[in-house]
Amino acid sequence: MEQVNNVTEFILLGLTQNPEVQKLLLAVFAVIYLLTLAGNLLIIVTITTSPALSSPMYFFLSFLSFIDGCCSSTMSPKMIIDLLAEKKTISFSGCMTQLFAEHFFGGVEILLLTVMAYDRYMAICKPQHYMITMNRRVCGLLVAVAWAGGFLHALIQILFMIWLPFCGPNVIDHFICDLFPLLKLSCSDTHTFGLFVAANSGLMCILIFSILITSYVLILCSLRTHSSEGQRKALSMCASHITAVVLFFVPCIFVYLRPMVTFPIDKAVAVFYTMVTPMLNPLIYTLRNAEVKNAMRKLWSQRVILGKHSYE
Repeated sequence: MEQVNNVTEFILLGLTQNPEVQKLLLAVFAVIYLLTLAGNLLIIVTITTSPALSSPMYFFLSFLSFIDGCCSSTMSPKMIIDLLAEKKTISFSGCMTQLFAEHFFGGVEILLLTVMAYDRYMAICKPQHYMITMNRRVCGLLVAVAWAGGFLHALIQILFMIWLPFCGPNVIDHFICDLFPLLKLSCSDTHTFGLFVAANSGLMCILIFSILITSYVLILCSLRTHSSEGQRKALSMCASHITAVVLFFVPCIFVYLRPMVTFPIDKAVAVFYTMVTPMLNPLIYTLRNAEVKNAMRKLWSQRVILGKHSYE
């Protein structure tokens, strides 16, 4: 049967139709987005310019910050601009591109968080083999696998989605193009595809989340053989990682691990994992990490000294 697709653009209803609330959200989201870019860029610059932060953990953290900045940039600017517009529209190709980018960067982040958990496991549980196992080549390969895995996950989602027929209506009750709101607009039976989405996104999230939590439990159990100083440092690192994992995975599991149904709270949950979590990650990884804070102080002092010399 020939595919029927009469839809060339979608109308996004956004978070609210109240003009006063839209103005407030515009200011809040603009600040969050700027903080996200500034915080993640600061971490990237600090790690790449500081010799003290040359361990694999910080190599992975710099990539996580890059992904957070990219993920936020695929959705936040459009959402902020739409808060100023009376009619919020997005083309069909633009919608598919946004959907692909969302799942691409989300998939990469899921796999990168898994790699970071493996890195902490090797560093704490098998320290004698750590530097041999986690050499530069292996770290680069693990990052490449994360990128490839994210691309494959997003490609599978988008290939199924672009072949679905859309005959109208074209109104999406959301502020971004996401799977379940789009599936509701298709003029074909999408029940089977809804189950596939739950399997490809939801089950993948809960499986990897379970593996990550199990790995951190094993790490914490192994700390009994470490010194009190080693325990304190390892606990601080693990607490940061576990916080980031929970903030990312719990909203994703809530959204995708269920039948093809949408709830009003979905929009708030989407705001959390598309805007708030990328902003919080730099704070999570720096507030409890003395090495990163010291490197940031040195970077700032160097800039101040260079600034003074330039005026002399």
